[in-house]
Amino acid sequence: MGIQSFITRKLKQTAVYWGSPQEDGYGGKTYDDPVEIRCRWEDSVQVVSASNGEEIISRAVVFTDTDLEENGLLYLGTMEDLISSSGESSGEVLIDSLSDELQKQIHLIRRPDKVPSLNAPTEFLRVVYLTPYISWE
Repeated sequence: MGIQSFITRKLKQTAVYWGSPQEDGYGGKTYDDPVEIRCRWEDSVQVVSASNGEEIISRAVVFTDTDLEENGLLYLGTMEDLISSSGESSGEVLIDSLSDELQKQIHLIRRPDKVPSLNAPTEFLRVVYLTPYISWE
């Protein structure tokens, strides 16, 4: 059994992922439409180095079988959770239309890691370190 199949069996949670972050020209970002991914989400506080070398305080670590991009966004839950909580009837989930409480639960991917297995170089462990997307403090 390879690490990929082991990891895949442990991914019992669902998260919503907004990928392909692009500058919008107004100081913000735009993202692809959100998609659900399988994951294992662990809330834990730890100091890690971001991709640029800056020390950050990660609030969660997420394991997945999907490549995730730095500055993408993650929400622990389903699209259905977001749609029903946002009041949107179209099924579209816009971050700005979410309640403050839901926006506080969205996290920014600060450091994605992709580590090859020792015995199967085509299998990878994917781990991302998260910080809150919006700081309310």
